[in-house]
Amino acid sequence: MEFPKEAISEGCSQKKSGRGKIEIKRIENTTNRQVTFCKRRNGLLKKAYELSVLCDAEVALVVFSSRGRLYEYANNSVRGTIDRYKKACAASSNAESVSEANTQFYQQESSKLKRQIRDIQNLNRHILGEALSSLSLKELKNLESRLEKGLSRVRSRKHETLFADIEFMQKREIELQNHNNFLRAKIAEHDREQQEEQHMTGNVCESLPASQSYDRNFFPVNLIDSSHQYSRQDHTALQLV
Repeated sequence: MEFPKEAISEGCSQKKSGRGKIEIKRIENTTNRQVTFCKRRNGLLKKAYELSVLCDAEVALVVFSSRGRLYEYANNSVRGTIDRYKKACAASSNAESVSEANTQFYQQESSKLKRQIRDIQNLNRHILGEALSSLSLKELKNLESRLEKGLSRVRSRKHETLFADIEFMQKREIELQNHNNFLRAKIAEHDREQQEEQHMTGNVCESLPASQSYDRNFFPVNLIDSSHQYSRQDHTALQLV
């Protein structure tokens, strides 16, 4: 079956024209508005279902019409999804509030520490006698009293340290003296023992007779004569036999 060229050209022109862009604003016609609502609602519910199935997402959709009619969809339950949404919002708000509170706390602590550092630096300069022009008479008196108290504490500590060192040195001196006395006693005892040994050796030498005090390289004459007589007697005895 052949269609006339005019009919084909009319169909092509209708396809080309198609449905144009709709201006997004409230539809004044009540019937058209209701029809559009039904179509768009069904499409929205279909998209929500597809999103929950394809992406394994938890989806909850709640729609109220202009007449107050409720339309809803949820792959689990609308109430459970709403509770989960509330918890997530509360957690995020709590985290934000906690971070904000921490930020404020750290800012306060930082300013407090900076102020303390500044006060300590000023006090050190005042102790060294610097930047005193900004102090009043009362502040100067307070500074003077603090310096005097600190100086008295330093002096008392110095005296305690000196006394402790002196006491230690005295104890050390006593220990050294005791050790010195002990060494002297040992030396005296050693000298006494040597003198006793020398005295005993002298007494032994004096008790020996003069005949026995001969040199060990020479025999006494009487010993030589007696040995000579013994050999002569032996010789004569041999001759008799």
